[in-house]
Amino acid sequence: MEVVIEFHLDPASGVPAYLQIVQQVRQAISLGVLREGDQLPTIKEVVASLAINPNTVMKAYRELDLAGVVEGRRGQGTFVAPVAELATAERDYRPLQTELIAWLASARAAGLDDEAIQALVASTIRPQLRLRAVA
Repeated sequence: MEVVIEFHLDPASGVPAYLQIVQQVRQAISLGVLREGDQLPTIKEVVASLAINPNTVMKAYRELDLAGVVEGRRGQGTFVAPVAELATAERDYRPLQTELIAWLASARAAGLDDEAIQALVASTIRPQLRLRAVA
């Protein structure tokens, strides 16, 4: 089996490990990295690569299954389900990615580190987090 996705956890993010896995699967589907019918790594493989509890991976896969994003096949593994609303893989995100790379270069040139960039993006995505100018 060819592994299509490799999970990475950020312990400093404050996001539970199982949710990071859920988010990464959803993002991979949105970007076309994972497509309908692709197999996710086995629980055993994820546990070995991330050194986490198997229950954490099972919880993530169960949540994805309940949401209809993946489907478990007894004795075969976990596969990306046919889900129309997540099927954005046909979109070409390369022009946006090129713009984002240029923006990141500008942000770094302005002295922002990864944490500051993440905070800026988060505050833009979630306007309620925007900082108010201090008068």
